[in-house]
Amino acid sequence: MKLSRQFTVFGSAIFCVVIFSLYLMLDRGHLDYPKSPRREGSFPQGQLSMLQEKIDHLERLLAENNEIISNIRDSVINLSESVEDGTKNSKGNFSHGAGSPLLPAKRPPLAVDPGDCLFASQSGSHSPDVQMLDVYSLIPFDNPDGGVWKQGFDITYKPDEWDTKPLQVFVVPHSHNDPGWLKTFDDYFREKTQYIFNNMVVKLKEDPRRKFIWSEISYLSKWWETIDVQKKDAVKSLLESGQFEIVTGGWVMPDEAGAHYSAIIDQLIEGHQWLERNLGVKPRSGWAIDPFGHSPTMAYLLKRAGFSHMLIQRVHYAVKKHFALHKTLEFFWRQNWDLGSATDIFCHMMPFYSYDIPHTCGPDPKICCQFDFKRLPGGRYGCPWGVPPETIYPGNLQNRAEMLLDQYRKKSKLFRTTVVLAPLGDDFRYTERTEWDHQFKNYQLLFDYMNSHPQYNVKIQFGTLSDYFDALEKEASANSRNSQSIFPVLSGDFFTYADRDDHYWSGYFTSRPFYKRMDRTLESHLRAAEILYYFALKQAKQYKISKFLSSSHYVMLTEARRNLGLFQHHDAITGTAKDWVVVDYGTRLFHSLMNLKKVIGHSALLLILKDKHLYDSYSSDTFLEMDLKQRTQSSLPQKHVISLSAEPRYLVVYNPLEQARSSVVSICVSSPAAQVSSASGEPVEIQMSAVWDTANTASQTVYEISFLAEMPPLGLKVYKILETSSSSPHLAKYDLYNGNIANEGIFNMNSMKSAQEAITLENPFIRLRFGQSGLLEEMINKGDGKSLEVKVQFSWYGTTSKKDKSGAYLFLPDGEAKPYVYTTPPFVRVQRGRFYSDVTCFFEHVTHRVRLYNIHGVEGQSVEISNIVDIRKEHNYEIAMRISSGINSQNRFYTDLNGYQIQPRVTMSKLPLQANVYPMTTMAYIQDAERRLTLLSAQSLGVSSLKSGQIEVIMDRRLMQDDNRGLEQGVHDNKITANLFRILLEKRSVNMEEDQKAVSYPSLLSHITSSFLNHPVFPMTEKAPVPTLQLLGGFSPLMSPLPCDIHLVNLRTMQSKVDGKHSSEAALILHRKGFDCRFSSRDTGLLCSTTQGKILVQKLFSKFTVVSIIPSSLSLMHSPPDARNISEINLSPMEISAFRIHLR
Repeated sequence: MKLSRQFTVFGSAIFCVVIFSLYLMLDRGHLDYPKSPRREGSFPQGQLSMLQEKIDHLERLLAENNEIISNIRDSVINLSESVEDGTKNSKGNFSHGAGSPLLPAKRPPLAVDPGDCLFASQSGSHSPDVQMLDVYSLIPFDNPDGGVWKQGFDITYKPDEWDTKPLQVFVVPHSHNDPGWLKTFDDYFREKTQYIFNNMVVKLKEDPRRKFIWSEISYLSKWWETIDVQKKDAVKSLLESGQFEIVTGGWVMPDEAGAHYSAIIDQLIEGHQWLERNLGVKPRSGWAIDPFGHSPTMAYLLKRAGFSHMLIQRVHYAVKKHFALHKTLEFFWRQNWDLGSATDIFCHMMPFYSYDIPHTCGPDPKICCQFDFKRLPGGRYGCPWGVPPETIYPGNLQNRAEMLLDQYRKKSKLFRTTVVLAPLGDDFRYTERTEWDHQFKNYQLLFDYMNSHPQYNVKIQFGTLSDYFDALEKEASANSRNSQSIFPVLSGDFFTYADRDDHYWSGYFTSRPFYKRMDRTLESHLRAAEILYYFALKQAKQYKISKFLSSSHYVMLTEARRNLGLFQHHDAITGTAKDWVVVDYGTRLFHSLMNLKKVIGHSALLLILKDKHLYDSYSSDTFLEMDLKQRTQSSLPQKHVISLSAEPRYLVVYNPLEQARSSVVSICVSSPAAQVSSASGEPVEIQMSAVWDTANTASQTVYEISFLAEMPPLGLKVYKILETSSSSPHLAKYDLYNGNIANEGIFNMNSMKSAQEAITLENPFIRLRFGQSGLLEEMINKGDGKSLEVKVQFSWYGTTSKKDKSGAYLFLPDGEAKPYVYTTPPFVRVQRGRFYSDVTCFFEHVTHRVRLYNIHGVEGQSVEISNIVDIRKEHNYEIAMRISSGINSQNRFYTDLNGYQIQPRVTMSKLPLQANVYPMTTMAYIQDAERRLTLLSAQSLGVSSLKSGQIEVIMDRRLMQDDNRGLEQGVHDNKITANLFRILLEKRSVNMEEDQKAVSYPSLLSHITSSFLNHPVFPMTEKAPVPTLQLLGGFSPLMSPLPCDIHLVNLRTMQSKVDGKHSSEAALILHRKGFDCRFSSRDTGLLCSTTQGKILVQKLFSKFTVVSIIPSSLSLMHSPPDARNISEINLSPMEISAFRIHLR
């Protein structure tokens, strides 16, 4: 306080000095991001380090108490205003906000650089040749019988079409290996995949004209560990000769609906780094033949990783037909938001039903199947069309060659060049040597025959994917008129996929939601562990802490990356594998979760130890224990109960976000006489809440305490916790409806028969009104007093009575959802407390909690919704949560793609209900001219908006039958599943024509709320009190928060090239988010500004020196030609960039 008072009292006399020193503080401290940063060069190093120490000390003082920060801020603003206005003085503002010490004084509105608002307003003004939203409105979706190509049309050609330019055909042998589906990853490897590799080495060597492509590095790396040097050298020589090509080269071929972009990048890096270390190859073509629908996010990430071409397959059959008619199956895929063409990547869409051989040589599967020589008579497979293949011999050579060429020619008529791609493979193909012989020998005879007869005008050969794209590029550039490409530009996405009839693959957006939630938990733990580990590694090197340097932490990190990577596979996160395979994935995720908790605990300990050399004596066991404990791979995490004593123990809180953060931290303790204090011993206000053994039985031995923690960006904050008779927590108060309470204990509990009047909750921003069943009915914005109907309800979907029913992949409902009916009113528990209040209602299948945080920060702006869902007794039902509002959204709504970008959606009456369900990775919203209602999600699920003003999310599904897509089982391994959401209601002012654009952006508040939801704080406690232990008050690695719109995706320690251990470099991955400025930024609780994407490197870290930071491609495969050490990072809106960074 003294500091602030001196500023204000003596402001006029010494304002020059004050302004200068404040300028330095702001430059160095973590208050506001500098608009025009100073240059480092003008200070000698010694003075700088002294200044740095003082500033670190100041930072610690400031972080102690939010009020002081607020008051200094107000004083700074008043002083700077007085300087600008030429007035001589201006008094400091010591207002306490809403008159409560827990609510910091109102902060200045978020500072957004006006230039940062241009991007969202300009976006969507450039129209591509093909916009997917328009395609959907054009297509009739009438599904007529197309003849031999059932979903297409008859293709004809004239025999002389290739007289001037011969047809060029590339037959590309491949084998699609799912890392887990009907068998586990290890079982597939043992029974199938290893033999494919072993035979490849032998069989490709037999003839240099043979080719083969491979994509999943998870399998390749496993095989590599088992083979000798001769085989390794053979693989390297096949790669060098171009006979063998790695396509995409990620750890897996990821799902593109439920996977978060950060996890997709991570598995891409894992694969590409493995390739660089072991094979020295850099993939250049993308190959995604099996994900169930395709996202432009994947196109963007491949482009940023240095790819120039990609291929996709599973696209709605009506879209394929439309594209085939217009010859737009090959296109430049451009991001919706791109104002130029920087994101363009060339994409080939396979035209027919499947990636198997019957559907890849041409339009007639009956004929193509006869050229799959694994299906020769006498084998295990036949052709479902009734005509088997024939071994090629001189007597049938001409006839067979002409049959096959006819298919290739017809296929070529769907494209704009004379270069044809004919993939040759299927699931787990080429396991046996006989198949290698049958396919390669028979095809070579056909090739030799066609190539030796000029009248056919064809040049045909085995090729890799890049052979095809290179030949295509060569021809296209010869054909292009005045540098105008012959290929169209397309923007948009390819969801929701249907492979036939009304069989839409929208079921898997929700299937096995327990593991979709666990995936996100592991992602947040992995990112937190990566960042803390790299910082701790630097300090361990500086202080020569050999125990940390020689620990298995890096091995655990690598294993966690690979287990998370494996789960991004398109039969894993999708929930479309066999029950025991799901258990195998879950066990891997669970195992890595346990290990990451150790890495986080050990890294945090090292960073906050006063004497780093004591690390060895404290780190034998997990010294800092994480707050949440999960017993098995299939159970929900439970809060760990801390046994208190009079001896204080440390409580360390980690903020994994790049923003300073005021968040409520809740922990469970053994005594109601708990006290929390800051590291320096100042008591902190706490709310004490009951912990419930059952819905109406409060525990007499466990209590929850909550307090407001102020944490630096990416930093640690240290508190102490103990049992003392002088503790004075704010006890929460309870109202209970429709049931009796078993015991009150220390709390004031008020039992009522039923809710006669509406139940309400409120905080400084929002008032909520609930109905008698405890369900939300209305939200009131306290700023302007305006109310909006926001009703939460539950509903059931059944499955159709037709032959084909819903399963793991497909959603085939029996009509609209039926309301969730309950005969007796549910038990409702209302809690009102100092930091948060909530309403919990107990239904048979859902425990539904709505919580409002009573704080001025970001988390006070939105409403938290938690559902514990249990449908284990149901048969063929899916449970949904529907939010109905007064927003006039008509038939438009918005969903995110992979947590990276927003895709506008139109609910179409010409499509069946299940076609209007889309994937939601992190958010969905509806809006009208005045308001936007956003549902933010902590897990991927299917979402729709079937009526104006509605958002509906499917939370779990239990289905008793297979849906005939190969899984051969239903989905009945349901778990008790936790779903977590936030509802954010924002005012906007915009004309509705704006909303017809093909692009949309969340607000900054929405982005940060999503980050808070997906990256919760990590509380850790000292396992047992150690009186001699001395910790620092915290750890604050950044000089200031990153700009509001820049997210640190990862700080990933790189593997050394030699021994598989850590190197001194890390991959710094940053994402600058696009945001819409047309929302009020007043009182949003955001403590950051935006800087037009600029970050000064020397202003980044406070505890470390940046030795070098060099731009790189996204997966670190390529360095730009002018790669050099940079002093300023510049990111465009939406850009994700990677840098090789070396700290010390």
